[in-house]
Amino acid sequence: MSKQVVTPELQQWIIEQARAGCRPEDVLAAMRASGWDDEVAVRGLEDTLSQFLAQRANGADPAALPEPLPVPEPNLDGSPACVYAGDREVQVLLTLHHPRIVLFGGLLSDDECDALIAAARPRLSRSETVMNDTGGSEIHASRTSNGMFFGRGENPLCERIEQRIATLLRWPLTHGEGLQVLHYTAGAEYKPHYDYFDTAQPGASAVLSRGGQRVGTLVMYLNTPARGGATVFPDVGMEIAPTRGHAVFFSYDRPHPASRTLHGGSPVIEGEKWVATKWLREGEFA
Repeated sequence: MSKQVVTPELQQWIIEQARAGCRPEDVLAAMRASGWDDEVAVRGLEDTLSQFLAQRANGADPAALPEPLPVPEPNLDGSPACVYAGDREVQVLLTLHHPRIVLFGGLLSDDECDALIAAARPRLSRSETVMNDTGGSEIHASRTSNGMFFGRGENPLCERIEQRIATLLRWPLTHGEGLQVLHYTAGAEYKPHYDYFDTAQPGASAVLSRGGQRVGTLVMYLNTPARGGATVFPDVGMEIAPTRGHAVFFSYDRPHPASRTLHGGSPVIEGEKWVATKWLREGEFA
């Protein structure tokens, strides 16, 4: 029996595809391509669409969108090849407007990548996922990496990188969580998910009390795996190969699948993958 669970994020994504007019068979094919077991995918699709249709029949408005929030945004006026990040020039390798995705080159130096890995390695443990129903975190089958968190500004290295990110994305330094370093060995992955918090879940108030909603994510690649480990955005058919020193940024102004920021980490096929993630909040993170 599969250990995969139909998450609220997956249900939201299915509903968004239905609103967009996608055929159920195409949605099912996309779920299979993302690694969902056939039995789980079929059951999840059927149950979610049944609930969605029942809501509409009862006069509910499942398509209502939350009010948009301000989001971090680099200064890309004039389509520059590079942008200033306070202490260095960073390359702009790719941009997409909806969803808002920017791929940066050279955000971190080789020495900084090595130093983050060295500092994180002795503190690694099995990665946990924030649970929307309780506000706590726990190990989940969809996430098979090891990880750890640095406190914001915990050491000079973190402080320097966080200031660079704040300058690059024009977002207050205080409005960010501490850096999280993740280690993926061969076969490890993170199934497609959303980074924002589902405000309809019972545990939302607990996670929102520490700085409000998440509004942006920056994933920094600390090494280049031999094969696999791409960051995938299923809604737009995009894959970003992890390359040492590069970083992918994406923002979401609403905690809703309309942001089109469903994303995941594909399985590492050969070698290992190290990333550092920075989540940005709407308010001061405490």
